[in-house]
Amino acid sequence: MADIHDGRGVLYPARLPEFERILPPEHMQQYVSWFWISRWQLAAGRSSRQQLLPFPLMNVVVQPEGVTVSGPSNGASHKDLRGSGWAVAALLRPAAAPYVASLTNCSPQQLLDQELPINAHDLHQALLKERQLRGDDQLNERCAHHLSVWLERCLPPINESGTLANKFLDYVSADRTALRVDQVATDLNLTVRSLQRLSLKYLGLSPLSVIRRYRLQEAALHLREHPQASLATLAVDLG
Repeated sequence: MADIHDGRGVLYPARLPEFERILPPEHMQQYVSWFWISRWQLAAGRSSRQQLLPFPLMNVVVQPEGVTVSGPSNGASHKDLRGSGWAVAALLRPAAAPYVASLTNCSPQQLLDQELPINAHDLHQALLKERQLRGDDQLNERCAHHLSVWLERCLPPINESGTLANKFLDYVSADRTALRVDQVATDLNLTVRSLQRLSLKYLGLSPLSVIRRYRLQEAALHLREHPQASLATLAVDLG
């Protein structure tokens, strides 16, 4: 199960606007790691740069302007927030990749570092209506519910390779000793070539890129929590 308290990915959490993660219903957890909701209101002329080392995954993002699919990132990224706004999103697991391909006519590889609009008028209107109502303690949960129901209507059944892609991601994410592609392939009873094909098809990145992303995230988190840590020792520990 995904850990909504996972501190990896955001390089400077103190700069985050109002932010919450919500776990999906159990029957959706093979498709969605978590829903995340953000809201900001900045003074005129001010901006807030959000610096990220993103998870190697795709997102469906609803904002006042519309609904988009955000592809996997090839490295660190940033977004400058200005004025006021909000976002309600789902961090998708690898098994959801065939659905994303059907929405965008693009594979995860083709979506690398891209954000494309999708036709989701009913979802967009439902969330606009929620956000225009007076806020309360359940607003984020209701928004996440709308997105969950919309995804559930559209997502195809998970096939065997989708399940295996999820297993690959879970393994690499959870085991900080996972450093080499051949090691991970062996532990998953795959050939290196099969793992490469699986990773590119469902995550849009090579397995080595996925492994390195998680180890780099762990390095950044460790340095944030232990600023006096030895870089040399950390580099050795994380390969």
